[in-house]
Amino acid sequence: MLDANIKAQLKTYMERLVAPIELVASLDDGAKSQEMRELLEEIASVSDRISLLENGVDARKPSFSIGLVNQPARIRFAGLPMGHEFTSLILALLQSSGYAPKITDEQVEQIRGLDGHYRFETYISLSCHNCPDVVQALNTMAALNPNVQHVMIDGALFQDEVNTRQVMAVPTVYLNGEVFGNGRMAIEDILARLDTGATARDAAKLSQKAPYDVLVVGGGPAAAAAAIYAARKGIRTGVLAERFGGQVLDTMAIENLISVPHTDGPKLARALEEHVREYDVDIMNLQRADKLIPGSAGGYHELRLANGAVLKSKSIIVATGARWRELNVPGELEYRGRGVAYCPHCDGPLFKGKHVAVVGGGNSGVEAAIDLAGIVGHVTLLEFGDTLRADAVLQTKLYSLPNVTVIKSAQTTQITGADGKVNGLEYTDRTTGQTQHVALEGVFIQIGLLPNTDWLKGTIELSRFGEIMVDAKGQTDVPGVFGAGDCTTVPYKQIIIAMSEGAKASLAAFDHLIRSPIAA
Repeated sequence: MLDANIKAQLKTYMERLVAPIELVASLDDGAKSQEMRELLEEIASVSDRISLLENGVDARKPSFSIGLVNQPARIRFAGLPMGHEFTSLILALLQSSGYAPKITDEQVEQIRGLDGHYRFETYISLSCHNCPDVVQALNTMAALNPNVQHVMIDGALFQDEVNTRQVMAVPTVYLNGEVFGNGRMAIEDILARLDTGATARDAAKLSQKAPYDVLVVGGGPAAAAAAIYAARKGIRTGVLAERFGGQVLDTMAIENLISVPHTDGPKLARALEEHVREYDVDIMNLQRADKLIPGSAGGYHELRLANGAVLKSKSIIVATGARWRELNVPGELEYRGRGVAYCPHCDGPLFKGKHVAVVGGGNSGVEAAIDLAGIVGHVTLLEFGDTLRADAVLQTKLYSLPNVTVIKSAQTTQITGADGKVNGLEYTDRTTGQTQHVALEGVFIQIGLLPNTDWLKGTIELSRFGEIMVDAKGQTDVPGVFGAGDCTTVPYKQIIIAMSEGAKASLAAFDHLIRSPIAA
């Protein structure tokens, strides 16, 4: 199950166990139970502080719990935590023994202070790169507070359960039997929802911060580059990010970042944050900008946040990136998370053996169709134009797949459903004008990006597409306010271009500061 190298690394990690723990397995005669038994035996073999019991009575089989010896376990895995979830397993082993998690002291106290009883269930897919953050956050909470329990459930392994609960997107979290949330959530997000006073406390704390020389709004490659270049100038630098990493977190294979032949989005996002933290940068994660108030001559710009806090800065670099563009057709919002999806890597495994559609014939759409074809029963790709826009090498691969149908000149007009989930898609044949219906169970939308600039309307000049109008230096029409990355009019939305634009905007902001000093 585990190769020699991974087993050696696991043994090194398990030397950090604080107290003896036990693994309690609930197994049957199936092949997956046998795999789980092998995995747990190998884990138990690396440390005499780990014991394995096979007397579990959990209804979900295969599954296993992790807890202190002779104490009720609060962390459980229903499925094999391999792939992206292997790190979740290692952290659960350590934290169940009493090993301190890498979170702030304030968060530890917040978790321990939660009243009531919280039984979390998280449905994941092993190919999902957003799921581990949620699993690890909830496992940490369970390790710290005896009133919190958490189970990770592999949706591909427990298909009947997924179908009964109509789980069609991961991660999906249930709390005490009711849906708690979907998608990526950090421990701060979860605590904010459980601790209703946290938002007000956070806003008051942020408002007390001293003004910045450069305040970067965003958390992607452009923002990271801007922050690093500013901090290297020795000036007071802050980063306000809704989620550090930005859209990179939703990207899997990255093979065009020069000098890095192969990487993935989550790995790159971690590297970006680690690099920024090498400098004296004030990172304010999980915060959303709500309004920009440009300063008067000699004054500070103000940035109002969604939680009510107000930050001040001599200059501001907006690098808020972009988000998936929506179809804006009937049924899209109604069935989001119930068959309508935007991330094939995350949600694809939930549609194993089923018929799905991909809307969009660019690189993203064709790549999504290729990936899904290896999982689902059949893929129908619909493209509005009369030709696909994807690279030739991708089209060649697409047309070689036997379970893919390509429909061009197709205008998607409606996503249909019944019993709370998708059952089909309607499109108009733009050649004949006829309406067609395709019976299917999932729709993946891949039609491009929209800049995250709604909050800037009426403040700085935007293009008709909502992009920030910038000059060659990243300067907007408001002195001291700059733009960088996918949210601007700079062509070609690529990671390497966003990084360079972030660096350029930061250098321009510094030039602005030294030429127009602001009095205290």
